[in-house]
Amino acid sequence: MRARSKLFYYLAKRRFWYCFYYGLARHLPISYRFQPLGKLGKMCRAMACRRLFRSCGQGVNVERGAYFDSGWELEIGHNSGLGINCDVPFDLKIGDDVMMGPDVFIVGNNHRFDDLNIPMRLQGNQESRPVRVGDDVWIGAKVIILPGLTIGKGAIIGAGAVVTKDVPPYAICVGNPARVIRFRGDTPHNQVV
Repeated sequence: MRARSKLFYYLAKRRFWYCFYYGLARHLPISYRFQPLGKLGKMCRAMACRRLFRSCGQGVNVERGAYFDSGWELEIGHNSGLGINCDVPFDLKIGDDVMMGPDVFIVGNNHRFDDLNIPMRLQGNQESRPVRVGDDVWIGAKVIILPGLTIGKGAIIGAGAVVTKDVPPYAICVGNPARVIRFRGDTPHNQVV
């Protein structure tokens, strides 16, 4: 009986913070405008996310409009952020010091499409494969990242890129599909073209 009441209490708390985030905090102004309401929005979103995410580091900034489903498996490191109006899966893993621009879309899973005799919409989803983002990564505005990929430490993904393959550490990727144009720290004469 005691275990059942603990579970009920835990689920009630999660439901409260879920409703608080999606009903109020998600709609408050962005953190760097409309002061002091921007600071209040940042504080409210951080307070809710600390209680919804599996782990949430210090100095995390979840911006206005960020959508992360239930967030129950989401892990985000110290001084990292979710950008304005981003849409990320509930099981995303983000390292420390990650910057994310507005309108980033990270895909959590895909539809099955193997059986030609059954419509794709009836085949269900593939097994969920979480996206992993390393430390010190900069994800530009309107980037799309497909399921199961790893973004290496120190990488930069240019605005509007569509990431279809793993990104190596310190790579600078741009385009659709995203391709490595060079690595951070490269001198101009050994850049990848």
